[in-house]
Amino acid sequence: MKEQFYQYIQNLQDSIVAGLEAVDGQAKFKEDLWERPEGGGGRTRVIENGNVFEKGGVNISAVHGKLPEAMQKMFGVGEADFFACGLSLVLHPKNPMVPTVHANWRYFEMYASTELSTSSTELSTGPRKVIQQWFGGGQDLTPYYLFEEDAKHFHQTCKTACDKHNLDFYPKYKKQCDTYFWNAHRNEARGIGGLFFDYCKATDDMSMENWFNFVSEVGNSFLQAYVPIVEKRKKLPYTPEQRTWQEIRRGRYVEFNLVHDKGTLFGLKTNGRIESILMSLPPHVQWVYDHHPEAGSEEEKLIKVLENPVDWLAS
Repeated sequence: MKEQFYQYIQNLQDSIVAGLEAVDGQAKFKEDLWERPEGGGGRTRVIENGNVFEKGGVNISAVHGKLPEAMQKMFGVGEADFFACGLSLVLHPKNPMVPTVHANWRYFEMYASTELSTSSTELSTGPRKVIQQWFGGGQDLTPYYLFEEDAKHFHQTCKTACDKHNLDFYPKYKKQCDTYFWNAHRNEARGIGGLFFDYCKATDDMSMENWFNFVSEVGNSFLQAYVPIVEKRKKLPYTPEQRTWQEIRRGRYVEFNLVHDKGTLFGLKTNGRIESILMSLPPHVQWVYDHHPEAGSEEEKLIKVLENPVDWLAS
């Protein structure tokens, strides 16, 4: 399964990068190949100062080795070895009318500690017994100005991908997304949600192959979910004041990633590559003391939506 999924995310990275470069029309992604001393490595691709995208990254990694003690406690296991691979992307557009987007699709395996050699950078190091394995991922939208038709489009694309596999997936994973991407210290959502799923393990109803098919369905839907929104909003005019609002809201994005995000925590605790981990942070951010938007403004409209999750597809 790990070889199958790793090949998938390599191909997905290529297709997403090509699609985003076409949307930007100016900047190209720069590639950075890196190795992790404990085992594995990755392929980071970053776009900066583009016509549309101020900063963004579409990164893949495949790492393995001894499970750090902090992660052993998190998973409730003793000494073990692990393999993890995934694709993670974040895009911060220049125009505040275009939303930031985040997506991640990942696969994890755990082995008895004697089963895996950490000296090899290859994915396959011989037969081993997998004692745990699961998929995770999702995609979510963080607008600075709320266009309800964009929210509906993004969520409908997510629902369409889910419904091909199980009609219960969209409401379940939409709710999990609303719960996960919640800035508890601010008592507000990071954005308007999407999908979030984790620890998707084999059951009587879903084999690991079934989960692979579902996760790849969602991954394949990303460009369809996001690009039409970008195309519709990227040329809209905006004021310096609206740009300031965007930078203030980006601050909340940073707060979530550094305080609450499990992916950031996993990367930091497994000696992940810091440049790739913090790639998600925007280049220009503001923290304004005790800032409140003007009553009745478009900015306040967004805040009120973020205070309570919305069912965007309710008839």
